[in-house]
Amino acid sequence: MNPQTRLRFRQVHMDFHTSPDIPGVGEHFDPEEFAGMLEEARVDSVTCFARCHHGMLYYESELFPERVHPHLKRRDLLKEQIDACHRRDIRVPIYITVQWDYYTAMAHPEWLSVSENGDILAGPEELTQKPFEPGFYHILCVNSPYRDFLFAHTGEVLEKFDPADGLFFDILFPVSCACRYCREGMLEEGLRPHSDADRMAYSLRSINGFKREMSAFIRSRNPTATIFYNRGHIGTEHREVAAEFSHFELESLPSGLWGYLHFPATIRYARKLGLDCVGVTGKFHTMWGDFHSFKNKAALEFETFRMLALGAKCMIGDQLEPGGKLSAPVYDLIGSVFREIERKEPWCVDAVPVAEIGVVTPEVYAGDGLGELHPALRGAIRMLQEGAHQFDVIDFYSDLSPYKVIILPDTILVDETFAGKLEHYVRSGGSLIATFESGMGLDKNRFLLPGMELSLEAEPTLDIHGNPVRGKQYYRFDYAEYVVPVGEIGRGLPPTEHVMYAKGVELTAGAGSTVLAKTVRPYFDRTYRHFCSHRQTPSSGIEGTDAIVRGGNGRTIYFAHPLFSQYNRNAPRWCKQFVLNAIEMLIGKPLLMHDGPSSVFASVNEQPSDSRTVVHLLHYIPERRSVDIDIIEDVIPLYDVRISLAGEPGVKRVACVPDGPEIAFEERDGRTVFSVPEIRGHQMIAIER
Repeated sequence: MNPQTRLRFRQVHMDFHTSPDIPGVGEHFDPEEFAGMLEEARVDSVTCFARCHHGMLYYESELFPERVHPHLKRRDLLKEQIDACHRRDIRVPIYITVQWDYYTAMAHPEWLSVSENGDILAGPEELTQKPFEPGFYHILCVNSPYRDFLFAHTGEVLEKFDPADGLFFDILFPVSCACRYCREGMLEEGLRPHSDADRMAYSLRSINGFKREMSAFIRSRNPTATIFYNRGHIGTEHREVAAEFSHFELESLPSGLWGYLHFPATIRYARKLGLDCVGVTGKFHTMWGDFHSFKNKAALEFETFRMLALGAKCMIGDQLEPGGKLSAPVYDLIGSVFREIERKEPWCVDAVPVAEIGVVTPEVYAGDGLGELHPALRGAIRMLQEGAHQFDVIDFYSDLSPYKVIILPDTILVDETFAGKLEHYVRSGGSLIATFESGMGLDKNRFLLPGMELSLEAEPTLDIHGNPVRGKQYYRFDYAEYVVPVGEIGRGLPPTEHVMYAKGVELTAGAGSTVLAKTVRPYFDRTYRHFCSHRQTPSSGIEGTDAIVRGGNGRTIYFAHPLFSQYNRNAPRWCKQFVLNAIEMLIGKPLLMHDGPSSVFASVNEQPSDSRTVVHLLHYIPERRSVDIDIIEDVIPLYDVRISLAGEPGVKRVACVPDGPEIAFEERDGRTVFSVPEIRGHQMIAIER
């Protein structure tokens, strides 16, 4: 990214989706008051609107005067916002909606994306917009003549606001579109319009083609403008078109669709694609458009401070009220957080997150969707964060060499190419953990894990209808079995039966492998013919198939059960302990250890230019106080938390920053050991060399 357009740390995304039926739009807007309130709240970048989801424009348009909001009192509202902010060195990227535009949808229904049944598509995953449902969620097809309007409109914005700081394009979802334009285009390419898979593949190529064409269009006119295309999630499908972005904005409102696990999963992947990243949360109690609501300050602190800890800048979503006047209480709230971020920035500039574990995402098969994380990935994120491990989320194309351990959670099938990549990685000294079906070939008939011979049982367990049961979650755990933890893999657990709620893969390890634990069978599986008590049948004490196996090379550990999906479902501590024990068996002590509770969030970043490591420790506890969302309201401080950090010797100083005390430390056995006197929400510790 051009240094002049480097991402800033304290951003606001200011929605302005304003109905044409609302009068007096912008009548209370005062440019200096607007920019002054942002400056007072320490905002250094604000995204403002050229065109909203209602299809209304907020500037004086020569090309499309009919689209200017009919009740816009400040006819050049956007220009006044930009000019006032620029006078205070606040950047103003410009917002342009793409697939949701109610004005265009009503004027040109022939441009709409429709399903194979003729329903109007509203988003990915077959969401539809019904005729009498309120909302502007009518997906417009970029293969229709609407595409010409988008380029003309963008060209006018670039000319009118030259040089624009940046452009933010919202709502670009591949959808299973069966409109006439897509059908004709698919037939020209020899595709089958009647196939959902073909429609989705064609739509993804169309969206990516639009991004390439639009980015080239923008860069030919303004080479320094930032460019971002939003679909509500950054995932594996972005790798192919990363060059069309200047940066990534990771929309992830924990109180909305995403929850508190989505952001750490996506940033751990996105930050490895070579672009700067900004996390996006909201000031809203719930979701976008939640007018006159306020997020608890502790929640907003956690969400933004965690962005810093994971190597991202910070953005808070707001919505400007129709009159154009900012809410003073909202910017008191935002300012109280951004002033703290401003103080923390020197220890976050050019910070490089450190990771020693790579977790392969199941999204390589599932696609990006709306950002609903696979249960196995959710379980892996929880386990590793609770264990204070430093890790990235990766895919088949990632470089494996930086990591000490690669984890394949539950469902990662491998082809011959990736199997060869894993084998080379293990031969080069890397270690591997695989669970359940991970490591199987694409046909699920054999394993391709390096250094392991695992033979599937010829007759796996079936239910009374003849269907396989492995990995399935039954309400009363009908096919549960047991594992007895012993030896290193069972450290911290009593040597007795521990239930595995879902049946694992039934297999036998070959010669040269070490069986660390075997399954223990119940007396019988739970069916209508024989059952015991309310849930799973108890242990019979009879051993079954192999449950945990260490490969002959010693660098691979395989678990037959879906530990990560199970942990996501009901969090058995023994599932987590098995995984944490396996990691320690393979790599020894992890990069960072602490003696605080598992609710501590810990990350390690390097600042090479300053010759220092920065440890972030956060202690905020999301609690399910409502049916819909997790709540953070209270900050529970911790005291005298002991930290042990691996690293090169020669530490000169350890200090709580930005303004805490220096800390006494010891260097022994290749680790720096010290105690943090207090963690009140968020504490950074700088280790200087």
